[in-house]
Amino acid sequence: MPLSDSFFGQKFGITEHDLESYLSEALGAGGDYADLYFEYLATSQLSIDESIVKSAVQGVSLGVGVRVIWGERTGYAYSDDLSPEKIRKAARVAACIASGPSKVDKTGFVEARRRDLYPVVTAPNETSLADRVELVKRADLAARAADRRVFQVQASYADSLCHVLIATSDGVLSTDRQPLARLGVAVLAREGAGVSQRGYSGGGGRVGLEFFETEHTPEHFAREAVRQAIVQLDAVPAPAGEMTVVLGPGWPGVLLHEAVGHGLEADFNRKKVSAFSGRIGQLVASPLCTVVDDGTIRNRRGSLNVDDEGAPTQENVLIDKGVLRGYLYDKLSSRLLHSKTTGSGRRESYQHIPMPRMTNTFMLAGDSDPEEIIRSTPRGLYCANFGGGQVDITSGNFVFSASESYLIEDGHITRPVRGAMLTGNGPEALKYVSMVGHDLKLDEGIGICGKEGQSVPVGVGIPTVKIDRMTVGGTGG
Repeated sequence: MPLSDSFFGQKFGITEHDLESYLSEALGAGGDYADLYFEYLATSQLSIDESIVKSAVQGVSLGVGVRVIWGERTGYAYSDDLSPEKIRKAARVAACIASGPSKVDKTGFVEARRRDLYPVVTAPNETSLADRVELVKRADLAARAADRRVFQVQASYADSLCHVLIATSDGVLSTDRQPLARLGVAVLAREGAGVSQRGYSGGGGRVGLEFFETEHTPEHFAREAVRQAIVQLDAVPAPAGEMTVVLGPGWPGVLLHEAVGHGLEADFNRKKVSAFSGRIGQLVASPLCTVVDDGTIRNRRGSLNVDDEGAPTQENVLIDKGVLRGYLYDKLSSRLLHSKTTGSGRRESYQHIPMPRMTNTFMLAGDSDPEEIIRSTPRGLYCANFGGGQVDITSGNFVFSASESYLIEDGHITRPVRGAMLTGNGPEALKYVSMVGHDLKLDEGIGICGKEGQSVPVGVGIPTVKIDRMTVGGTGG
């Protein structure tokens, strides 16, 4: 698509000559590389509480970020004003921060290879607001009708449509139109005068509103949230000690994302602060484990046609049959480590500098029957859902709370438990994987990843996985 036909060409009259001029300004004090990241973001958010729509917010933000790289030094400046004089000022500021002796000779642009991983004709925020309000109302009604013990329901909906334009001193020009939508339902349930329990479910992706009209309906998410809360009403305190842990398919892949994925981002390894630093080619997990980060899965929340540096996303095999094969690279890390970018440069907005980030991270399916995995476990813990968690990148140590888990007794899933905390070490835990199910499942589309103050949408996934040794913290015997 010619720049003149793009969103930014039509709405703001930006030409290739303008882009070349801004990049020349950015490299005016020297530098190895420069890029421009233009963003126009339209958002809407809705929430319902006590069966009343408590908030409905719509907004638009726009701006441009200018980056200059010289060696390990990065200069970055941004403007929320797209007038030529403001963009030139931002370019000069970035140039001053990262000034160096190098010069870049650049003439003209080559348009990046185009693809369409999320062919949404009508983005959610281009539909009637009333249609989106109806989604949260339906979720509220369904949750309240599902069980008499539900006494509080909160439903929320958010969408965005982001137009981006990325121009680099390498002569690459990329544009993308990125829709995103997410619906969530949280409930509280209580039996008599007992302690209330919470359940949450939601989903979405780079989709249109039709996504919520088939299997991913508001009623589906509402009933699932209620089910989780009701299960917890009968839960017993979680056991404590070292035991076998079985992870259920889907969202429990967030443990893989945190405990392993972050440690494979190239900036941590460039600085040699990751537990995986210098270990490419080494066995870091059970041979049953193959871990992939794939930004090219159609309509997924973590997918992108191009990353936030204009590089096409791709499927990256990080761990292959237990052997560490590679890291996730952005342009800076790939330049400094003499590798190729993996299409993993991501940023929260034009106000933020890009860094290596995950997209959709998951473990490939194995050969085991999930039911056989349970039958092979005399005593252990089955984790179906996770809440919060954190990891120390340097050591690889992690702590996770299991929001829905069950005892495994004599090869059967039995009583639900509450308060289970999983602790361990990412590389070490994967060594104890003894069975991997054939039931790979990706999450419903709710993931948000935080790193250094920036949040980006991501996806996670995992099949049923048996880990022979893991420490469980709980208050039960």
